[in-house]
Amino acid sequence: MLTTLQSALAKIDRPAWIRFFIAIFGLALAFTSALFSTVFRENGNLFATAVAASISLLAAGFIGLYTVPYLAKRVALEGMREAFDYDFTKEGIVYLGVALLIGVAALNTGNNLLFIILAAMLAAIIVSGMASAVVLRGLRLDPSLPEHVFALQPVMARINLRNTHLVASFSVSVVPMKSRSSKRFHWEKGTFTFPANRPANKQWVRWPDLKLKVREAAPAADAIFRGSVYFPYIASRSSAHADIELSFTRRGLFVQDGFGLSTRFPFSFLIKTRRLSITREMVVYPSVEPTDDFFQVLPMITGEFEAFVRGRGYDLYRIREYMPEDSARLVDWKATAKSGSLKVREFTREDERKLRIIFDNPSPGTVSTEQYETAIQLTASLAWHFAGTNTQLSFVAPGYTGSTDVLDFLRYLALVTPAENDSVLQSLPVTQDYNLVVTARAHGSVPTELWSSSYIVFMDKTQ
Repeated sequence: MLTTLQSALAKIDRPAWIRFFIAIFGLALAFTSALFSTVFRENGNLFATAVAASISLLAAGFIGLYTVPYLAKRVALEGMREAFDYDFTKEGIVYLGVALLIGVAALNTGNNLLFIILAAMLAAIIVSGMASAVVLRGLRLDPSLPEHVFALQPVMARINLRNTHLVASFSVSVVPMKSRSSKRFHWEKGTFTFPANRPANKQWVRWPDLKLKVREAAPAADAIFRGSVYFPYIASRSSAHADIELSFTRRGLFVQDGFGLSTRFPFSFLIKTRRLSITREMVVYPSVEPTDDFFQVLPMITGEFEAFVRGRGYDLYRIREYMPEDSARLVDWKATAKSGSLKVREFTREDERKLRIIFDNPSPGTVSTEQYETAIQLTASLAWHFAGTNTQLSFVAPGYTGSTDVLDFLRYLALVTPAENDSVLQSLPVTQDYNLVVTARAHGSVPTELWSSSYIVFMDKTQ
């Protein structure tokens, strides 16, 4: 019994109960003071009436400022979290204008028929609001986004809408959340003090409190969805879905900070939108589509890379003249018969086809934005190309801690920006890999030991 009582006492929210009893005491004081002010006024005592009325107003105001914000912050009702936005339509404005004219005419003439018509029109507005609320309340939204997205490549996403109500929903649109003001209100912990102008050790009252502050919201990232998706009908206890095409013109992080469910149902007086706190993030990889720079660089990289790793293997590298040190088993008899001289085959060494792609991220202002984005896209295209070949890839970049998976490296390239850092070229570990280097450093800043086993692409094309 004692343990149960202690457990129950531990669950009591003491700050809330303290504020509750303070509120009861304050309201009782305000009510008593109001009664005394009435008595003093009837007795003709003006000064006592003013004092009692002032005490009543101050007590009521103190309770309102001390308890109401605190309790409002603690209450988390579903109806408060899912607020509604309202937008007038042309039809609604015309309808309200007609209702206003009929109301003025009814007041001037006293015609009962006009009052009945006005009442019916106002009742239609109320019915419309209730019907649209019922249509939107029972809907649950579940957006499904693709996992891997590349810039300049369209992808398909799915919007799932489920109706949990016993009634059907009509004419519902899924829309992006409206942008709000950059200034937002938020609650912060504070202290209620009295008197406020005295030092802390000389104040009579110091109680924990909540204060309403204004903060500047951070700039929002680009949204994922830009249009709307229309659902004409969703049956009761069922779901519907729509596939939409997404396309992004650049790499980076895209954030959808909330969705909205809007409807004009049933009379199109207002567009009612229910806000949903659903957040989705998407990282868009750089485009891997071949560009002019890609077609210009790839043959040279491939030639030097193949020359670096040529040897025994299964992929034919070239057919050349027979040398005395060559083995007879390498003789290509068909090529020999055609040319009339001994020809041998050279193969690439597949066990040593190791390529290390190095992105040397420059400092801000080193290259132009266009050159930087071109280098990002070229690096991504080359990484994607060699990932599809029989090549062991590894990646090096400032701040990159991912694996040898090309998708991890593309995610890094999607989010990277110019930053102050030391060149990774000065601290590269010595390996047997062939290096593909993309850098903005000057020729003289590239270590000499890299030139023999690397192909270097300079971001600044003027070098």
